Amino acid sequence: MTTARDLAIVALDAAAGRSVEQGDLSLALAGAEVFDLMEAGALVLDGDRIRPGAPAPTGDRLLDEAAAALVRQEPYESVEDWLWRRGRGLSTAYADDLERVGLTARPRGRRIPLRAGRTVPVDSEARRRAEDRWASDEPVLAALAAAVGLREEPAEEPAEEPDALTADPATTVLATVGDAVLELEAVRQRRTIENAAFDNIWRGY
Repeated sequence: MTTARDLAIVALDAAAGRSVEQGDLSLALAGAEVFDLMEAGALVLDGDRIRPGAPAPTGDRLLDEAAAALVRQEPYESVEDWLWRRGRGLSTAYADDLERVGLTARPRGRRIPLRAGRTVPVDSEARRRAEDRWASDEPVLAALAAAVGLREEPAEEPAEEPDALTADPATTVLATVGDAVLELEAVRQRRTIENAAFDNIWRGY
């Protein structure tokens, strides 16, 4: 299993008690893939640039897809650009893949149609592994979860804004995910204000 899949499972488990924006989760999943690909040796971070390594299968379909999507021409892609490009619709892709491989299922019952409602994780080794990482406050998973509101507070925050040219890779990725989530929230707020103003104009006629 990967950090990205663990995060997807944790998010589904927590969805009943917390509202998670799918766009925020998609950005965090793209960030988790960077960690997974670094661990697999498929990329290294050069400052805030993603430098791809030699292509090698990881055994995970979505992670192999992510590796194949890496930009392989200089000056390469920044972590920020990767989050926005790779993150588009990524939460749905992970939810669908978890269901495809049997790690989630849709609730059944007389009042619940077969295809209705969200999927929920089934009892599995993968779910137990994700829960163990979650319960132990594993730093990367905890920080990514905090970025999308699955935790009350981040596990730990840096004392000052990191410099992408000198920060360690983990700090660079986590800080970029946090900034992207904040930017997306600002976009949502602007749209809400614009829509409200548009509605007020029409009420005047």
